[in-house]
Amino acid sequence: MKRTMHLDDLLKDWEFDPHTLNVRMVKGNDGRDVIQMRVDMGILQLETIARPDGQVIEGYPSYLEYLQETLLATPELVLDEDQCMEVDREFMQFYHRRICWLRLQYYNRAVMDADHTLRLMDVSERVSPDEDWTRSHEQYRPFVLFHRTQAAALGALEDNESGEEAVQAINIGLETIREFFTKHEAEEHFDEDELVVRLVELRETLRSEYEVGQTLREKLSTAVEQEQYELAAKLRDELNRRELD
Repeated sequence: MKRTMHLDDLLKDWEFDPHTLNVRMVKGNDGRDVIQMRVDMGILQLETIARPDGQVIEGYPSYLEYLQETLLATPELVLDEDQCMEVDREFMQFYHRRICWLRLQYYNRAVMDADHTLRLMDVSERVSPDEDWTRSHEQYRPFVLFHRTQAAALGALEDNESGEEAVQAINIGLETIREFFTKHEAEEHFDEDELVVRLVELRETLRSEYEVGQTLREKLSTAVEQEQYELAAKLRDELNRRELD
């Protein structure tokens, strides 16, 4: 029997919609979950664990882990052209899966993939071949942090139905993005950045919908600014207690 090589039936049964992200979770032949993304002229299939393409890199589950181990043996490592290409491949794969997780509302998985990308960025910056290559990749760090912050906030709502924890997740994300702007001497552009504006809007929407006043951390910051040190100490103790619970 001649094996069918085309995708005609698959593409016909799942039409591409250019106005939305077309994503679904299906079962593989062995029963494992896989993600599929419908793109303009085909379908991408992504594994749900380790690397989205399912490849093992020199015995490691991702190129990030391979680089981390290589650095232990060769601290002076500088990426060559092929290694730069492999880093870019992994960046792109985890980007695709991250947006799929967000679309499927698997928020904790989106956080995990964002964290993987951020760690890969950290390692890549350390072993970068030159400043231009570093800048071309670091420019996307706020975007990854934006996705991570969104996912962390929405995941907090799902896990605990706590508006305060969601608001606090956004505050933490905003502060991390601010640190990026400060590092690159662009803090004056922070408040007007589109991603920052969108996160602030999400935070205030959640604050309104869940009737969240100031979070404990916000109250602590206010108390310190106003030199109310006794109140600040009590708030700090309460924060520590919550983190231990």
